[in-house]
Amino acid sequence: MSAGAASLVDRDDVRVKYVEVADVLPEIQVAWPSLEALVGDLRAHRFLAAFDPNAGWYRACVEVPEGESGLELPECVIPGGAFLRIRLRGEPPAVYEEIGPAYHSLRDVGVRDDSRPSIEVYRRRDEIDVLMPVR
Repeated sequence: MSAGAASLVDRDDVRVKYVEVADVLPEIQVAWPSLEALVGDLRAHRFLAAFDPNAGWYRACVEVPEGESGLELPECVIPGGAFLRIRLRGEPPAVYEEIGPAYHSLRDVGVRDDSRPSIEVYRRRDEIDVLMPVR
């Protein structure tokens, strides 16, 4: 398992469809299989999560390519902008256990922009970006 150092990145807005649950681990663990069952072929899609630690919600998301509307799920745009990022690498499910600690270490080095959600980007099966919005 490895985690890179925090770095500043800029992200574009991204349109997603999502399953929303409370930001608590037992509900998050139910949200992902629920979303994956609806999506079908996982390799053909990009997955991410948006969460607001202050409001207490977590959204398991799938990116919606331009012009696609297929899934009957709520849709939103995750705002882009400046983020502090830590990249995690490791085998699932152990790498998932590092997401919370990585996010807390980002809070220790930056001031969170509370107007935007934090994000988890599932780049590959064994690589996750944990991002906290900053001003």
